[in-house]
Amino acid sequence: QVQLVESGGGLVQAGGSLRLSCAASGRTFSYYTMGWFRQAPGKEREFVAAMSGDGRSTYHGDSVKGRFTISRDNAKNTLYLQMNSLKAEDTAVYYCGAQGGPLQSIVLTSSKAYAYWGQGTQVTVSS
Repeated sequence: QVQLVESGGGLVQAGGSLRLSCAASGRTFSYYTMGWFRQAPGKEREFVAAMSGDGRSTYHGDSVKGRFTISRDNAKNTLYLQMNSLKAEDTAVYYCGAQGGPLQSIVLTSSKAYAYWGQGTQVTVSS
């Protein structure tokens, strides 16, 4: 089992940058494939980016490709999301998810594939 805590959200102007962090505790961090998702009011949870447990595979959603970058530091048990060129439509609560076991070496883009979630961190982009 793993516990996840997101941080780094806040209020930023359009065009600005933020870096989100997701700190994990529990089982060895590299055991888990990790993902970032976001959810705006009245909308479904949307895939943002994901990374395999060994860090060799990544995938970014079309809406953030070229602007956001997922990374992880397995020595620090932390997942990151660097967000640049932020837009008003990026406003949402951002969640990190984890899934271990046989799925740890692949990238997962569906929220239903993740067993563990953090509490979320709010990102608000003003236009």
